[in-house]
Amino acid sequence: MIPNVLSIAGTDPTGGAGIQADLKTIAALGGYGMSVVTALVAQNTQGVRAVLEVPPDFVSAQIHAVFDDVRVDAVKIGMLANAEIIAAVTEALDHYQPPYVVLDPVMVAASGDRLLAAEAVAALRDELFSRADLVTPNIPEAADLLGEAEAVDAITMRQQAEKLHSLGPHVLLKGGHLSTPDSTDVLATNGAVHELSVPRVRTENTHGTGCTLSSAIATLRPNQLDWVTTVSDAKAYLTGALLAADELDVGHGHGPVHHSFATFGRGPE
Repeated sequence: MIPNVLSIAGTDPTGGAGIQADLKTIAALGGYGMSVVTALVAQNTQGVRAVLEVPPDFVSAQIHAVFDDVRVDAVKIGMLANAEIIAAVTEALDHYQPPYVVLDPVMVAASGDRLLAAEAVAALRDELFSRADLVTPNIPEAADLLGEAEAVDAITMRQQAEKLHSLGPHVLLKGGHLSTPDSTDVLATNGAVHELSVPRVRTENTHGTGCTLSSAIATLRPNQLDWVTTVSDAKAYLTGALLAADELDVGHGHGPVHHSFATFGRGPE
């Protein structure tokens, strides 16, 4: 089955993150991508310059336009910007009940620029978590959601992943911020905790890795048996995109990964 995958997120005019990265990933993995824009973000590989938030009513109108016409097999949610947009997305998810919802809790860009209002963190955790099947925070985002210090090793990552899992969704806590030889993510699902490791790719071109991974998971999940297999395959795709990232020449900051390094999701050879 070719999955129809809807990305609800902000934009990146340089194409490395946000909806643009999501659509590239969905296409590379054999899905049909659709998009609902929550915010217009003037950003590049060096940072965020300005954000224009889309009115919540228009976010809702976009979502209804998609669901009223197209079968949606999975939804990936990225940048939501504020509590009002979170409420609009929550209402739509309750109405349409899509089969799979992958939530990437985008709060702060890699450049350090905030992409979710601080007062909206509680709304994201308390309202949207229960509607998501899988949540994919990185280490700073998990700490922000829990009101705790950032995890410093696999042990504290496991503890924080289990705490977030207790709020309802499966949780993939990404370990990219640690300086370890391997990139180890912690997946808390169905009462079990799995450590998924791949060799860390040494590259400065890491812009949009979180967007890419979450949209890869959303694309693969409708045709997979479980979350462990889905996440493992999505990580393999991201590793390939990172290994090929230095072939690109995009920007003067942290450039993007190479989403189209292979055809329809074949892993690195």
